Amino acid sequence: MKLLANLVLCLLAATAFLGFANRTSTSASQPANGTPAPNSVPVIVELFTSEGCSTCPPADALLMQLENEQPIPGVQVIALEEHVDYWNSGGWFDPFSSAEMTSRQQHYAETFHGSPYTPQMVVDGRWEFVGSRSSQAVSTISGAAKSPQALIAISPGTVRPDGHDEWTVTVPRLDEASGDTAEVWVAVTETRLHSNVGRGENAGQSLAHAAVVRQLSKLGSVDPRKDPAFSGTAKFSLRQEWNVQNLRVVVFVQQKKSRHILGAASLKVTQ
Repeated sequence: MKLLANLVLCLLAATAFLGFANRTSTSASQPANGTPAPNSVPVIVELFTSEGCSTCPPADALLMQLENEQPIPGVQVIALEEHVDYWNSGGWFDPFSSAEMTSRQQHYAETFHGSPYTPQMVVDGRWEFVGSRSSQAVSTISGAAKSPQALIAISPGTVRPDGHDEWTVTVPRLDEASGDTAEVWVAVTETRLHSNVGRGENAGQSLAHAAVVRQLSKLGSVDPRKDPAFSGTAKFSLRQEWNVQNLRVVVFVQQKKSRHILGAASLKVTQ
């Protein structure tokens, strides 16, 4: 019996060591500074939120953590924090909110056969859940990275003194199998934004945000059955109140009917 007990202890120790070694190896593949490793798979993580919503700050913090720390090996989390405007009647006007983000969330609600709510996290246009659920976010993002990804090339422009900027976007090829028209979207995001909320459900709080969507526009459409490739020029007029040093351009391809995101890329704006 003593020999058997020792054998069991040895097996347990070996199992624990292998598990630790595996975790160490996995973690080592991701840079410690939060920068995605080379060849990481980009995954779009959208968060529909509002400064007037008392349950939203934890979700905002989670999105910021995913964006800053890039904790999932082999994955580049591209954050899009989208502020809806239907909370603005609750006592606090969210300065980052827009009817456009509310409309985008409504389209998702129709696809998911549900109702808009905050905080709502949507991963690659395919999965949705309450935006503060960290474990579900990590597992969903990890799963999304296993789906086939369309390649997107971005050639950055240089911001002119008048605040105008032009970027060239190229999608070499899309899969023709789905038969769904794909739309090429371009977003301008700004990080390091915050508000001191004076009224409403979050009165008295100082709220920090991840990559807030400042501008979102459709660059064009692609019918992969006719011409699976795409090339276009995205033109921006950057507002004076935006901090250029904190801006990124995000490009993603999204199917019109299913809302599935087929690929994405992002780059910092340079002066």
